[in-house]
Amino acid sequence: MNAFEAPGRTVAPTTDDLFLGGALTVRQPRNGYRAGTDAVLLASILTPETLGAGSVLDVGAGVGVIGLCVARRCPSARAVLLERDPVLAALARDNVQRNELTGRVSVVETDLARATAALEAAEIKSESFPVVLANPPYHDDRRSTLAESPLKAVSHQMSDDLLDVWARFMCRMAAPGGRVAMIHKADALSRILETFEGRFGSIAVLPIHARAGEPAIRVIVEGIKGSRAPMSIRPGLVLHTPEQAFVPEIEAIFRHGAPLPPQYRG
Repeated sequence: MNAFEAPGRTVAPTTDDLFLGGALTVRQPRNGYRAGTDAVLLASILTPETLGAGSVLDVGAGVGVIGLCVARRCPSARAVLLERDPVLAALARDNVQRNELTGRVSVVETDLARATAALEAAEIKSESFPVVLANPPYHDDRRSTLAESPLKAVSHQMSDDLLDVWARFMCRMAAPGGRVAMIHKADALSRILETFEGRFGSIAVLPIHARAGEPAIRVIVEGIKGSRAPMSIRPGLVLHTPEQAFVPEIEAIFRHGAPLPPQYRG
């Protein structure tokens, strides 16, 4: 474990964690926000063949795991990591450098609700990303006990109205015909669909189950900006065997950087 120096603050301790079977080394707070399964799953909806040299915006990037996974798995792609917390943004920059991805991955530190000036300074235009991804905070701050760590609290808690702010920003940044995707708790599905309505079409819902026969614990919701195509529900994705091991296709994603099998992605 290490201490990490950020502008005006010190976060201690941090850990160095391996992703994609060791293809990425990511430093993140030991007791604060910690990226894991959800981030890697969301990144795995993209393939080098479909993304090519396109750019991906990772909204609310935290320490950068989603965008870094995309950049590592898709060697021609570029990624922009947008994060409001100065400590997490500093960790994201450190992770970009330590994984030698500075040529293709950049970090913009800003609150997405007030991002115009920061985006202009970084020469990033609205409606410029073919893909926009988001792993927003999962807990309504009016219904849950505040996390002991302020850093963990801002990373894991948000109110209902802020989910609409996230969807609006994703729509703003997606190119016409661009693809957006969000991973969230399964019980947030109705709220996500409400915020996507009128902004995205061709919506596809991927239920994610810890084990076969159990209710979904997560959903990945995708949409196409400007599309009028109807919604579809994909086959449920199961993560674990009854013995708690990853099923083979999930093992391939986490250990070998494989994409989701075709039936689970667009």
